[in-house]
Amino acid sequence: MTDFLGVSESLTGRRWVGPDVETTRTAERLAQDTALPPALCAVLARRGVSANEAASFLEPKLVDLLPDPRDLKDMQVAAARFLAAVSARQKIAVFADYDVDGGTSAALLITWLRNMGLNATLYVPDRIDEGYGPNDEAMAALAKEHDLIVCVDCGTLSHAPIAAAKGADVVVLDHHLGGETLPDCVAVVNPNRQDESGDLAHLCAASVVFLMLVEANRQMREADGTRGPDLMAMLDLVALGTVADVAPLIGVNRALVRQGLKVMARRERPGVVALSDVSRMDSAPNSYHLGFLLGPRVNAGGRIGQADLGARLLSTDNPQEAQAMAARLDELNTERRDIEASVRAAAMAQAEERGLDAPLVWAAGEGWHPGVVGIVASRLKEATNRPAIVIGLDGEEGKGSGRSVSGVDLGASIQKLAAEGLLVKGGGHKMAAGLTVARDQLEPAMARLSALMEKQGAGASGPADLKVDALLMPTAASVDLITDIEKAGPFGASAPAPRFVFPDAEIRFTKRVGDSHLKLTFGDGFGARIDAISFGAYDTALGPALESHGGARLHLAGRLEINTWGGRQSVQLRLEDAARAE
Repeated sequence: MTDFLGVSESLTGRRWVGPDVETTRTAERLAQDTALPPALCAVLARRGVSANEAASFLEPKLVDLLPDPRDLKDMQVAAARFLAAVSARQKIAVFADYDVDGGTSAALLITWLRNMGLNATLYVPDRIDEGYGPNDEAMAALAKEHDLIVCVDCGTLSHAPIAAAKGADVVVLDHHLGGETLPDCVAVVNPNRQDESGDLAHLCAASVVFLMLVEANRQMREADGTRGPDLMAMLDLVALGTVADVAPLIGVNRALVRQGLKVMARRERPGVVALSDVSRMDSAPNSYHLGFLLGPRVNAGGRIGQADLGARLLSTDNPQEAQAMAARLDELNTERRDIEASVRAAAMAQAEERGLDAPLVWAAGEGWHPGVVGIVASRLKEATNRPAIVIGLDGEEGKGSGRSVSGVDLGASIQKLAAEGLLVKGGGHKMAAGLTVARDQLEPAMARLSALMEKQGAGASGPADLKVDALLMPTAASVDLITDIEKAGPFGASAPAPRFVFPDAEIRFTKRVGDSHLKLTFGDGFGARIDAISFGAYDTALGPALESHGGARLHLAGRLEINTWGGRQSVQLRLEDAARAE
């Protein structure tokens, strides 16, 4: 694999890696056969899209991609029991996980039921006091007051708590990895059950809930012609859950998020409108907004505040109530950032001391807040290109969270450690997992997990590799081109936004913004100019090097975006790296 533009060490110490020869040739053929812009063809080629597939890929349709809900085991039974509760006006409780996927899943059910004239009870466990998923006490209490409990984004491994729900039926709608046996309940709908094909393993819980509602609407229509609530209007929730849970944006997920973004742009859901406003979103929503503006705020309640606040916000139909809850979540998110910064600094220092070249990067600290360890693990993963685990120790146990890299199944490995007795408990999915570990088992558990990560290829690629898609000249970068490229999106997990290199650029202007960001303007020497922003530039060598460029020509690498200001649109480069042009 050759260095792109010969860059073996950039200003941040990274090697630039471009597409292989075959991918480059495929991109050239695509440009010839489709007349699409070469930059877009480079993106399509990397995604393995042929000329015959290009048109349908750029306009994904749910009607073509949405699977039949009945492809999932227990789906018909789950929907039938759900409808029976609705028909009999039974009391229904929704037990949801405290993250965005759990919150959006709960909001889908609560919204659908409200449209049918029913109010459901929402229960979200406290992250610190109760931990993840159903627990015996909560389920027993809910069972005394309800006929049906629907567990969303949790429950697949909750054998004992579900058994404690005596007197109530339980339906599980989940996507976390299943064990060898399933809990004894009415239905467990989960594309990651061990007896499933795995074809729909990329779905998040919100998508599983959506499919159950599709099936419920179908069963009502088949029974007596009744039309159920408008599910297309609920796709904004599915999109938010999918992106925030880092589900792969492939297959039907692309179509769900694409359509969901269109629904969100209509600003019809009070909770999402209020959240968008406190997040200061000033343009049409995209996957970045969902993952980095809305998602963290919904999560903030479950991380350091009131666990059910995010789900309540997303399900309310009261604009005033939504504004108050959104404002509180915004405050909590600010608090979360401060706590995260402290834990992140300590975790990074510890990980660096332990070494960043191992297959697994991990850190554990006394009293680290369990609500931020997942975010810090994500930061370590991004910085090292390796799976990362961060654990907060309290007493004789530690609670932690992990994030993985593409191609390395962290959830299955965590589950294996739990089965081997090295963890008190643990589970998750390929890209994220949670665990509880006894203090005296910490070192052996992490050593074993590192070995399992190595077997899957973790650590094989260096943390210095920066993947780039193609060269681009400033004169070719336009708002129209970015609009065309966005048709290959939405971008996110398993479908990263394309990264372009502007070669031999002249830096015209630089300005430090805040503590660590850098704004700059660059050109090609022939009059074309592009504005750029580099977030966190002064946290690395990039900021100082660009500020003191001394007139040297540089190759600039980053992602293109449309900047909207005062009603006008312009091209902006989100600069990630730079290298001296030899």
